[in-house]
Amino acid sequence: MHRRNFFKKHFSKLELQSGIYICRQCHSGIHRFYDEMTLAKHYYTLQRLLDDEQLASFFRWVAKQKVRV
Repeated sequence: MHRRNFFKKHFSKLELQSGIYICRQCHSGIHRFYDEMTLAKHYYTLQRLLDDEQLASFFRWVAKQKVRV
């Protein structure tokens, strides 16, 4: 994604290198709902992910699950 011209034009290098730390279950769930291009163009911050109702509902469900070691 980062090498594509759209992202080079619309985001700084610092923005392209930033990320968020999430658990594996949330990461898998995010990709279950949206493909990488949609995530890169529309859901590129933690706040934008949390503002999405589908994802917020999924995150609430994940928060209730027991942690397996």
